[in-house]
Amino acid sequence: MTDDLPRSSRRVHAALVALELPADIVHLADATRTAPEAAAAVGCELGAIVKSLVMRGVQSGEPVLALVSGANRADMDVLAAAVGEAIERPDAAYVREVTGYAIGGIPPVGHPAPVRTFMDEDLLRFETVWAAAGHPHTVFPIAPAALATASGATVTRLAA
Repeated sequence: MTDDLPRSSRRVHAALVALELPADIVHLADATRTAPEAAAAVGCELGAIVKSLVMRGVQSGEPVLALVSGANRADMDVLAAAVGEAIERPDAAYVREVTGYAIGGIPPVGHPAPVRTFMDEDLLRFETVWAAAGHPHTVFPIAPAALATASGATVTRLAA
């Protein structure tokens, strides 16, 4: 069942199972590093793709995960206001360190330690959204409300 998944996706599968959520990870032939690629691969609207963006608080150095609708561009000022401090884009090494995953496959769950998470309210308009499952070739479907609960996200407006 999960033996054909990359090791990183098996970690996401285990996290979903631990959260008592459906763990229906889909292994795609083509990479889904971008939201349009993911939407085309799974056959959904662009807005139903969850972009996982990792930021870092400028003062605190703490990681922040923004789960953004694929149809939206995250507004850094809006996100900073939600976080309560200026934020910056960290390098790939920092992202891997705090999430355990490489950019292009960052899942909303299954990190080594909890990451403060904010979720784009626009994702709630879909019955099902698709999130990265730890690898550029894997995604999983989830109900947006379940995603918010599982990730411990604060649901808010993230786009201008």
